[in-house]
Amino acid sequence: MGYKTGVDKTQLELLPACLDEYVSKGHICRVIRAFTEQLNIKELGYRYAECEATGCYPYDPRMMLSLYIYGYLHRVRSSRRLRDEANRNVEVMWLMDGLKPNDKTISNFRKDNSEALRKTFRVFCMMCRELGLYGGELVATDGSRFQANNSRKNNYTKTKVERELTRLDENIKEYMEALDQGDNEEQKEKEPSAEELQNALEKLKERKITYEVLKKRIETEGQVSTVDPDARLMVHGGDGRKSEVCYNIQTVVDSKNHMIVDFDVAGCVDKGNLYNMSQKAKEVLQVQSLINLADKGYYDGEDLAACEEEGVACLVPRVKGGIKKATGYTYDDFIYDRENDCYICPNQNRLHYTHGRKKKNGRKERAYSNTGACINCSQKSLCTKGKRRVIHRLPYQDVLEKVEERMKKNKALYRRRQEIVEHPFGTVKAIWGYKQFLCRTKTKISAETALAYMAYNMRRAFNIFLKTGANMAEAIV
Repeated sequence: MGYKTGVDKTQLELLPACLDEYVSKGHICRVIRAFTEQLNIKELGYRYAECEATGCYPYDPRMMLSLYIYGYLHRVRSSRRLRDEANRNVEVMWLMDGLKPNDKTISNFRKDNSEALRKTFRVFCMMCRELGLYGGELVATDGSRFQANNSRKNNYTKTKVERELTRLDENIKEYMEALDQGDNEEQKEKEPSAEELQNALEKLKERKITYEVLKKRIETEGQVSTVDPDARLMVHGGDGRKSEVCYNIQTVVDSKNHMIVDFDVAGCVDKGNLYNMSQKAKEVLQVQSLINLADKGYYDGEDLAACEEEGVACLVPRVKGGIKKATGYTYDDFIYDRENDCYICPNQNRLHYTHGRKKKNGRKERAYSNTGACINCSQKSLCTKGKRRVIHRLPYQDVLEKVEERMKKNKALYRRRQEIVEHPFGTVKAIWGYKQFLCRTKTKISAETALAYMAYNMRRAFNIFLKTGANMAEAIV
């Protein structure tokens, strides 16, 4: 038996008569084209949405957007690789009507239309809502660290700068001593000359000036990244991995089809972002009430209180402060009597409100104590080492207790958090490989995230329609 044989390269063949025959009716390229063609690019703010009467004709923003969506769907993000796809990929040729923009033009489109791309992602999400792809009842929120285009070497913190300044001072001192010694003693053959020492000293002084400038910036900014100024040093994961210069992308995902509802480029921590993401979800889903699942990193009284006021029922695990005592009483052993506004201690004594206090962070607390009862209490040694036990109650403590009670009743529902919100991160980061951004600065990072998340949502929607046997391109139109 012989090997399989291919076609004769010199044999003439009757290829499809037109480019349209290369792309099937149910192909995702037709979905991309159907979506981009109906966009109001002027309203979205795309550059070259209107053509000038003079000068070189620009490329249609709809075509450039189609090229980028196709690229992100097929793990091609580089402008040079997208340029190559336009020259050799029949599907891209169909999308671009045979046009072949250069890599600079492709790169400039993403750079010049950052805000427009962010708005386009929202338009696609709202279209998915109209198609019934969102449930609009249960969402999950989480943040994920994506590595920035800035190495740790080019990120400076207070500790790093102070350590480098100390080292530079020591080196400068050594060179100064070497110069003084060279003036008094005859130089040996292999030792550097006075001129070489002077040049090295000048370079050290210049470097010291640079670090002193960085130190002043750090006093106001916290830390400085010299390549991507908006990137920050963060712990890359919760499993012991080292810290990296990253962006924290906050993402809210709907439970029905695990499709992304919205996102935001946030600070280093998740705390304080739950209300913002809940409001974004309500706006896209067009609902007045919502259940939002989040991990303990979002446990913040003010944020949870704001969510509850706006009709968002939160399921967030409580963060227990401090180290649990081996013996003795903790805060949980004191029961709050709401009707009489007092706490009942384990020995059944009542701790009444005594005074209020305002902490450095502006947070107000109410203090409850009972000095007389504590002095005569037989179990005082298990409770406090001071004269009395003081319980501090936050102004939003009622909300925290409400959330804690809800968590106890809905443990099975909360277990769904990971399967909902980790699905997009697993696809985008682990499967597609988008672990690091190509662009720099927060505005461009937002545009790049919008493209990646739009590609994810489009792939999910396309697969859902494909499973039901419907044509998504026709449904969009």
